[in-house]
Amino acid sequence: MAMNSVNTNLGAQVALQSMNRTNDMLNATQKRISTGYRVSDAKDDGAAFAVAQSVRADIAGLTSANEQMGSVQGILDTTLAGLNKVSESMTELRGVLVKLADGTLSDSQRSQYQSQYESIRTQVQNFVTDATYNGRTLLTTSTAAGGGDIATTRNERATLYTLTAVEGASTLVVAAAPTDAAGAASALAATGDFTTTMSAVNTALNTFGNASNYLENQMSYNKEKLDSLNTGLGSLIDADLAKESAALQALQIKQQLGTQALGIANQSPQGLLSLFRG
Repeated sequence: MAMNSVNTNLGAQVALQSMNRTNDMLNATQKRISTGYRVSDAKDDGAAFAVAQSVRADIAGLTSANEQMGSVQGILDTTLAGLNKVSESMTELRGVLVKLADGTLSDSQRSQYQSQYESIRTQVQNFVTDATYNGRTLLTTSTAAGGGDIATTRNERATLYTLTAVEGASTLVVAAAPTDAAGAASALAATGDFTTTMSAVNTALNTFGNASNYLENQMSYNKEKLDSLNTGLGSLIDADLAKESAALQALQIKQQLGTQALGIANQSPQGLLSLFRG
């Protein structure tokens, strides 16, 4: 049986409690809409927020790894550009060596070919020396010259991938021009200077070319992994804005009705008091 009391307005209490719950729900919905997150802090959902923070850390780590590998990719591209020019120059040098191996050359002719050989050799030295990117190079082991091995992070756990430098000045540059036909023929022999140097150039091209492909594939994989992590993170903490917008409209109407209900309930004791006053 309903109780009418001047001390306790049960109707107003019920209306107030309902209105408070509506306001709490409205505040939560407005927070989701304004932030775009279903879980924007630990108060919303402690477990989900903790997982989200861990995923965000992985995303930050992968992003940094790709940035570092991008820088190393620049060094590799510069190295390969230099090595390609060295390889082209070695082709020219072979042609000159074959001519120098001809014993019928006159002294004047031999001098001209030796001069051509030295000019190309100087170019090779310059290609090796100039193959630098942001002060770093893989074609020298001298740390004073910006060379030496390069270790870069490849994932969010900072796992290292190491590129081993070569001493280009001694392995990628041929010896000075031979002084006679026998010296030129010796350089072209299976164990000769030219053959050994050409093999070193080809090995370096293969090694650094493979390293470049490795880094490109790793960065591509990291980008795909980042997409997956972002998608999973969104599913975990993002708000459904269409759903929240609909809920916001419903709660606003409910809030208005609650205000009206509270006003009506608060009028009841006043009406009762007027009876006593009459």
